Amino acid sequence: MWKKVSASALALSLAVSGMAGVEQAAAANNQDVTRGEYVKTIIEAMGVELGTGKSVTFKDVPDSLKPYIEKALELKLITGKSSTVFAPNERLTREHAFVIVSKAVASDKTYAEDTLDKFNDKNKIGKENRSLIAKAVGLGFLNGYPDKTMKPANVVSKHEMNTIVQRFLKAYKPAQANTTVSLRILGTSDIHTNIVNYDYYKDTESNSLGLAKTATLVKNARKENSNTLLFDNGDAIQGTPLGSYKQAVDKLVDGEEHPSVTAMNLLKYDGATFGNHEFNYGLDYLNEVTDDANFPYLNANIRDAATKKLKYTPYVLIDKEVVDSKGKKTTIKVGVTGIVPPQILKWDKSHLEGKVTVDDSVQAVEAVVPEMQKAGADVIVVLSHSGLGNMTHEAGEEDVTYLLTKVKGVDAIITGHAHQVFPGKVDASLTNVDVEKGTINGVPVVMPGKFGSHLGVIDLELVKKGNEWDVAESQAEVRAIAKDATDLDQTVVKAVKEAHDGTIKYVRQAVGTSTADIHSYFSQVQDDPSIQIVTNAQTAYVQAKLKGTAYEKLAVLSAGAPFKAGTRSDPEYYTFVPKGELAIKNVADLYLYDNTLSMVKVTGADVKEWLEMSAGQFNQIDATKTGEQQLINSEYRSYNYDVIDGVTYEIDVTQPAKYDVEGKVKNESASRIKNLQYNGKPIDLKQEFIVATNNYRANGTFPGVRNATAIEIYPDENRQAIIDYILAEKTIDPSADGNWKFATIPANAQVVFESSKKAEKVIPANGSIKYLGEGTDGFGKYSLK
Repeated sequence: MWKKVSASALALSLAVSGMAGVEQAAAANNQDVTRGEYVKTIIEAMGVELGTGKSVTFKDVPDSLKPYIEKALELKLITGKSSTVFAPNERLTREHAFVIVSKAVASDKTYAEDTLDKFNDKNKIGKENRSLIAKAVGLGFLNGYPDKTMKPANVVSKHEMNTIVQRFLKAYKPAQANTTVSLRILGTSDIHTNIVNYDYYKDTESNSLGLAKTATLVKNARKENSNTLLFDNGDAIQGTPLGSYKQAVDKLVDGEEHPSVTAMNLLKYDGATFGNHEFNYGLDYLNEVTDDANFPYLNANIRDAATKKLKYTPYVLIDKEVVDSKGKKTTIKVGVTGIVPPQILKWDKSHLEGKVTVDDSVQAVEAVVPEMQKAGADVIVVLSHSGLGNMTHEAGEEDVTYLLTKVKGVDAIITGHAHQVFPGKVDASLTNVDVEKGTINGVPVVMPGKFGSHLGVIDLELVKKGNEWDVAESQAEVRAIAKDATDLDQTVVKAVKEAHDGTIKYVRQAVGTSTADIHSYFSQVQDDPSIQIVTNAQTAYVQAKLKGTAYEKLAVLSAGAPFKAGTRSDPEYYTFVPKGELAIKNVADLYLYDNTLSMVKVTGADVKEWLEMSAGQFNQIDATKTGEQQLINSEYRSYNYDVIDGVTYEIDVTQPAKYDVEGKVKNESASRIKNLQYNGKPIDLKQEFIVATNNYRANGTFPGVRNATAIEIYPDENRQAIIDYILAEKTIDPSADGNWKFATIPANAQVVFESSKKAEKVIPANGSIKYLGEGTDGFGKYSLK
């Protein structure tokens, strides 16, 4: 891959060439030198390592010359005529010849421009180049002609080029351009309070998660390269019963460290950004959590609503002491910034409305990068709590990491939010993605899964150019935690033991009894008891709240969704609660999020649109096709598949979806919801209903919800309402009421979907679902009739 030419050998060759028979060499020495020829000669003289030349975008540069042009660009010796034109065959002027060699020599000395006064034609030198020409004079590269001119516009001959190179090699130290630093950037994301290798929902150890396991990867990565920085990309303080326990039960007091911060302090994180779930508990709680961190929290797109100023530190410059390739200590200035999805304003409206605003993520990064560069950043890292997204920028969009790779000056990105892994599978529509190198548009990117499942590792090879450091090479990868407990870091486990033990004791508290197993294996393809329990509890809560109000006589419906349904390509991510005693851990398994109860007042027409949006979870089934057709739209998040209890309806999947995954109309006249009824009669589209839901949905722009004429956000959590419901019922019969079903599926259509392989053991007796065998990525494949 790498090419290297001996500078001393080249110098000797040039010297011999210059001293050879004058008569034989005269004609050749008087030939004009081209830009491409000169650049190649200088780069060879420098004895620097060459790359493949693949990064060169000039369309007029031949492949044989590209490695030299690439290195000259990397060392900032040259520029093109435009982004696509270099003009390698254009004749080279003396002025530009001396500018190039001046740039190639690192020097702390300042060369005054008055040294140019000895040239009668100094005014013919471009103003932008005078300091570099003065440097060329000071270094002895340029002596001028007897008539006291330097003739900057004259074309360089080969004889002159040889002379320039010989003088250049006297000042140039070949090793100086090869001074490099291998800088390693480590990243975690979406830990969601999975600190210990423990599944609080199943109340057992789990070796598929835990920061205590990721910690071993961190320590090993640091042993491999001491020039290492560690960052977290957000969603660290919420997500398991441990997060809920520290927020609502064993509440934090001033000066007490949150367990997530304790673990991160112990592992010596260098910085972090906020994920959207950092705001689930409000700004005061977030401040209480973060004020004990020994590292900075960074965000460049949240503003104080009153002052309009950025609310948090937008970036920091970390003076990282590193050891370079020559074994010497030096300092690299690493700039770090972060962004969060603007959607936090709707997801946590009750906590954030009137307090903060959120800028577009791309625009925020575009604004802060120049500030970081001006402040002296050698390397810029973006902590992007955002999915990869697509190649088209829409202001205020949620997932923008792909777009951030196009922001000039960004050297590395740690991303997340989507709970996926990169380098890994990506949308085929995304261009300039190199999975092997882990780059997007040439920028290294890592997305380290979820719950501590992976560690992101970005290696940057920095080359010193003068007093600056440039990224010459990069490689990104993700490392998975071990499948057993051999990698468990006991220091992390011990550091959070009190909170961990308290959480286990909390989740084991009994609240009632179930007469049958509760699972979510088929929650996306049939009415499901794991959702039914939630909607029943919400209905009871809201009906109690409405007593004595103007809404008391309105019909109460209830919306619930399957939260654990193999979400984001995880075949183990399903709810399973065995029959018998129900504990808080089981309720937490039924309802993952720390949402609060809410109600919205809508019409029958809104209810239909709400369900039309939910029905977008399904792909359209073609009755004329005989091959397998996947039922579930993998781009649709299961938590957006709302079932509305209190009405009955059918879903016709042979019809196109009306809305896309973002709630935008894509088929105006489409209608998948059939036979929608209330109290056994076709729903009155003008009738008003109260729908019990959560603050996430009530504050959003979901079709149906967006037209709500009244919204009430209650202080109590949905999870607590379920606990209270079970406590009141004592024993529950976990059976769904069958209020929805698919309209008739064409008999000849082979409709399939994926679920856990464990679901085979609980296939309903009605015969509509059949296990077919292995699916993709560890799932099982099932058919539906």
